[in-house]
This record gives sequence, C-alpha cells and structure tokens, in this order.
Amino acid sequence: MARTKTAEAIVLSQFGGPEELRLQSVDVPPPGPGQLRIRQLAIGVNYHDLYVRTGLYRTLALPGIPGLEGVGVIEALGPGTAPFSPGDRIAYVHSGYGAYASLRLLPADAAIPLADAIDPIPACAMLLKGLTAGVLVTEAHRLKAGEVALVHAAAGGVGHLLCQWAVQLGARVIATVGSDEKASLLADYGCTAIVNYNREDFAERVLQLTGGRGADVVYDAVGAATFDGSLRSLAVRGHLAVYGQSSGPIPPFEISRLAPKSASVTRVGYSHYLPDAEARRGMARRLFELVKSGALVPRPPRVLPLADAAEAHRLLEGRALGPIVLVPEGGRGDA
Repeated sequence: MARTKTAEAIVLSQFGGPEELRLQSVDVPPPGPGQLRIRQLAIGVNYHDLYVRTGLYRTLALPGIPGLEGVGVIEALGPGTAPFSPGDRIAYVHSGYGAYASLRLLPADAAIPLADAIDPIPACAMLLKGLTAGVLVTEAHRLKAGEVALVHAAAGGVGHLLCQWAVQLGARVIATVGSDEKASLLADYGCTAIVNYNREDFAERVLQLTGGRGADVVYDAVGAATFDGSLRSLAVRGHLAVYGQSSGPIPPFEISRLAPKSASVTRVGYSHYLPDAEARRGMARRLFELVKSGALVPRPPRVLPLADAAEAHRLLEGRALGPIVLVPEGGRGDA
C-alpha cells in the first residue's frame, strides 16, 4: 500500500525575483482517485514560470510549487487510473502547477504515455513548446500550403519549432530575430527570409517580400513591442495570433484598427485548443512523430539540478538560447 513520502521541491512563498525560488522538503501523500504519483525525471522551464514567479500571472496560490511540465515514472496509482501501471513513463503539461519537485501527484488525464525509445530530457524540453507550436499552426490558424506566415522570436523555444512546422506544412515563413547570432540559428529551417528587427522595419520588409499583400498570419510571442508592426504586416483578412508577451502586455486598443483589412486578433492559450486528454495525447503523438521523422529538429537543452531553479530563471530572463530542463538530485533523466 502506498504511503506518504518526502520530496524535494522548489517553493514560491512570495512574488519577486529568482531568489524567491527556494528548495524545501515537502510531503507527498498517496494518490487519491484519478491520481498518479510520479517520480520526476525531468522538469521543463518556461517563460510562463517567470510570469508566475514575478506575479505578472497570479495563477499559483502561494506558497506553491511552480512548473507546468515534466517527464516521470509512475510510482503509485489511485483508483480509476487505467490503463496506467506502476513503472510506466509519462510526460505531462498540467495547468495546476507543481512540476518543480522530485515527486508529485498528477491527475491521470494529464498524463501522456511516453515510449521507451524517447529520451525523457529532450522530450521534456520540447513538450509544452511543441504542443504550443502545433496548436498555432493547426488550430489557432490552420496554416495552408502557400500562405505567408510571419513568426516573431523565431529563434526562441516555441519559435524555432513553429518555423519548422510551418515550413513542413508548405507555408512561406518570414522570421524575425533580434541579432545576427539568432539569425544564424535559423539558416537550415527553410525560411523565405530572416529579418533582424533591430536593423530594419519588419512590417515594411514583410510588405516588400509579399508585393504589398502582407502576411496571412502573424505568430507573435513578443507582445507590446511588436503589436503595431504586426498589425501593419497583415494581409486583408489576416490573423494575428498572440501567444506571449516577453516585451510586456499589449495595451488596450481600438477595435476599429482592425477594420481597414478586416483583420482578426486572437490571444492564444494552447490549453483551450487541447481541452481533454485525447486531444493532448493526439497532438503529442504528432509532435513526436515529426521529431522522429526529422521534420522537426528541437534544440538540445541545458540541464541543471532542481536546486538551481533560480539560476535557470536568471538564464531565461537573460534570453539564454536553447531550452532549460531541471533534473532532481539523483535523477539525471534516467527511468
């Protein structure tokens, strides 16, 4: 019979800087109905986690354990969790937080079966980012062959997968980046053009590249700094899909600004497009199949101990290139 166990976890007690992420011991009880107890192998670090830590998103009750995604091994099961069994490897993205821990309880319907052939650390590094990219190109705007897609922050965690997925669907991709170093990372992705927005007006460049027509869709994770230019970049009946705000939230705007092109704007939350276990698992299968086929090439992650969560946040805030994964002491991603 399962018993309460002690785990190491990163606990946020008040909003603030990375120093507010503190390692503590916590009790993890046996799983109840519909729950799994997971020994964590890898934990993803995302911009969402930064927004939670600073208080920009007040979606985690304090004190609380942040983190949305992880990969682990099932240690114990509560009633009603078929078809899972102890020893199964699973990945997950769960909006209830709690990922920054060596051991946790997880609703069974959040679990995504993970094949033995899939390395848990790369899988964790790309899961939320890959699901987001998949939602953007297949759901939020169903990208068609021949359409023009403008991708901001194209060298970022979601952006580099988004560019590749869009190209794989036959779109013409115009990518924006903030430096030549980041531009070089996109060289092999098949983009039509790569624009350094610190050196040229990206909206003017998009219009030039499309003969004045504009982009069918703009995928924007930057927010305030790019919003006006994104609107100018759109074609008639174009769609601006905003899915992040790394430069800050977009201020209120007059809806009449959309009228000249009958444009549309969506603030995309990936979970609204993958509302249940079947949808999440289906998109994850599609993601892993694209990676296995070589159509998507995720970047290798930087791996840090769970105890170094604060340093992981500092690196992400400093715009470190490549994903970051935390690993509990003694885990190292091995099942």
